[in-house]
Amino acid sequence: MSALDTPAIREMEDRLSRSKGRPPRQHVAQARVTRPEHEELEQAARREGKALSEWARDVLLREARRATGDAVFTELVATRMLLVNLLKPLVLGEKVTQAWIAEAMTMVRKEKYKAAQEVMRQYTQSTGKD
Repeated sequence: MSALDTPAIREMEDRLSRSKGRPPRQHVAQARVTRPEHEELEQAARREGKALSEWARDVLLREARRATGDAVFTELVATRMLLVNLLKPLVLGEKVTQAWIAEAMTMVRKEKYKAAQEVMRQYTQSTGKD
């Protein structure tokens, strides 16, 4: 191995090659984290084979660009709402008419977005992702 073929030189060449053809990044987005949080972030970056700063940038931009209403999640919540509303009368031995089903589906269509936001809010609070 020559003096010019060290891991540090190869890493620098790799970093420089990634920046070719893109505008310079001149602004900084920062967040203060605890030591355990920092270790968790570094582990996540390593799992993807990226430097922490590169990984964090990717995650921040992905989240910033993500639609506020995730359609798949919203439809999953809607399906859950419909099932719960259909199962309750069946378990209680009540008759479920076509009119009742149509009414339940109308209610689900109207309420699914709000319900999905509430479920996501509860999820992020319970997992500490806020």
